[in-house]
Amino acid sequence: MEQGTVHEQLALVRARVSAPPKPVLPAADRPVARIAVDLEPPHLDRYFDYAVPAKLADAAQPGVRVRVKFAGRLVDGFLIERRESSDFTGSLVPIARVVSPEPVLSPELVALSCQVAEAYGGTLADVLRLVIPPRHAAAEAETAHPRPLGPLPLPDPAPWAAYPGGAEYLDALAQGQAPRAVWTVLPNSDAYGALAAAVQATLAGGRGAVVIAATGRDVARIDLALAKTLGAGRHVALTADLGQAERYRRWLALSRGQVRAVVGTAAAQFAPIENLGLVAIWDDADSGHAVRLAPYPHAREVLLMRAHQAKAGALIGGYTATAEAAHLVQRHWARPLVAPRTAVRDHAPRVFALNEERGRDRELHPGASAGHLPPQAIRLAREALTQGPVLVQVPRSGYRPRLACAQCRETARCGHCNGPLSQPGPRQDPKCGWCGRPAAPWSCRNCGGVRFRSRATGVHRSAEELGRAFPGVLVRESNAARGVIDAVPGEPALVLATPGAEPLADGGYAAALLLDAPEILNLPTLRAAEQAVRRWLGAAALVRPAARGGAVLLCADGALPAAQALLRWDPAGFARRELADRTELGYPPSARIAELTGAYPALREILDLAELPDGAQLLGPVPVQRAGEQTERMLVRCDRADGARLTKALKTALGVRTAKHGNDPVWIRIDPVDLA
Repeated sequence: MEQGTVHEQLALVRARVSAPPKPVLPAADRPVARIAVDLEPPHLDRYFDYAVPAKLADAAQPGVRVRVKFAGRLVDGFLIERRESSDFTGSLVPIARVVSPEPVLSPELVALSCQVAEAYGGTLADVLRLVIPPRHAAAEAETAHPRPLGPLPLPDPAPWAAYPGGAEYLDALAQGQAPRAVWTVLPNSDAYGALAAAVQATLAGGRGAVVIAATGRDVARIDLALAKTLGAGRHVALTADLGQAERYRRWLALSRGQVRAVVGTAAAQFAPIENLGLVAIWDDADSGHAVRLAPYPHAREVLLMRAHQAKAGALIGGYTATAEAAHLVQRHWARPLVAPRTAVRDHAPRVFALNEERGRDRELHPGASAGHLPPQAIRLAREALTQGPVLVQVPRSGYRPRLACAQCRETARCGHCNGPLSQPGPRQDPKCGWCGRPAAPWSCRNCGGVRFRSRATGVHRSAEELGRAFPGVLVRESNAARGVIDAVPGEPALVLATPGAEPLADGGYAAALLLDAPEILNLPTLRAAEQAVRRWLGAAALVRPAARGGAVLLCADGALPAAQALLRWDPAGFARRELADRTELGYPPSARIAELTGAYPALREILDLAELPDGAQLLGPVPVQRAGEQTERMLVRCDRADGARLTKALKTALGVRTAKHGNDPVWIRIDPVDLA
């Protein structure tokens, strides 16, 4: 090609680029659209005004998805409202196109999203990614014709009969009131049926309901109870594993008002329910309720915001209770729904600790106490196996998940990254839990020893030991590595499970062994004791009542406060004690803590920019691991009353820093559940 031809073509390109755009005819009515643009930088966390072209006037309605030009590129956004004029004095860029005419973002969801962003120091764009699922055009194009459903009758109050005030709670829901309760569930009771009855009362009163559980197993069980109680077509289940098309199809059924009740995992906490009457959360102590994406909201707190916003009822239920739930009762925001002690004794199994009944240990045959299994555990399992299955809860998965030097007992660490070593199987070499490298050859940095010993035993090693102690007895494992079992028959068997993976047993378990209990109690987190009580009660609740021979052995010192909560079956009392301790020490929920993670210079810059509340305390920095990389963490603590000011100050400082093109990222979490 000749040089002159190249110059002529470049001239044509420049002419096209510099040619003025054709004027766009604006809409006759409300020609200004306020858009929430999907932008990540915190300093751009605000609405932007765009012009509504006349050709898009009908489709560009509040709540729809749009595409707009921002900084020379097309980005996604949501149309928040149409206005007659704009505060911007220049020329407005027109909306490029309406992605879909489906109004997916209601004013109620906009208000909730703004409140969540403000409470957790995040951006509206971050929250909206959690609120609205990805679009599926084929599902959106479907026209559903749900069959008409008649009115629902009032529920049978039988599942609530054991709780003083339970029947009145259902009546209040049916009458359109906003009762709020912290519900301590009885073991060996129809908990999911009671939840379904609360939803039925709400629907019978003409309002909608949202029920949140942390795991897919709990969602499936509540879904089954709702289907049995409500009948077909009155609710949907929302979980992340549905697939994009089915998840969006069910979400649209809620958004379009075809269904008024939903049960799901944390993703369903923002489900679009018109005329919301009840928000319920099952087992709010489960850390799975904390969303792992920015701005890291907790489902319980989001649901409480929704209850306040919609003047709806609230129900926080589970076998255990959290300090946060106790705080709600203490503030009279909610009332307790707790069964009397006589009912607890009728429903609960017999529970005893490791340091009780030691006198019968000599009855064991030689070698029965091999490994880390206490003699009392062997004896109880032997007796209970004549009556049915025995549940064995092991805190950790794997084979030997924590190794130490056999000579000096120091934690065995990787020579490459200093991570802790573990042994995945009986004939496998130890490897690093951080970088995954094999540890052979290895020597202790402290004493030079070359042999390992177990610092913790996993579920696979426990299964191996129990198999030797009980030859001929069927051993089942339920854990993430080898598959989670949903239910087991009522025949004699040893069922080993990690916490949260315990199967239901037909007729209940004859006994439960809670092994290595100190492993949970000694975790270096603020909620270690609370999590221990939750895991123990969750397993013990699956055991038959004491009147039918059910027994639970806790392999821990029974004098510990957490152990007493299980031995006396008093989770509400333990939660009140936890709340008092945290209040005295200045930890949530009586205080607010912001966790900042990133490179230390970036953390220091944000804290220097932030106008922190008076009396705010800085804790740290301390080194932490994030995504396999070494970084720093700092905490900022303040009174609960100053929590909103703290969050706003940190968010503002983060926005100022990003506007200055700060390169090192900083992550902010408010009241993290895994606070160490």
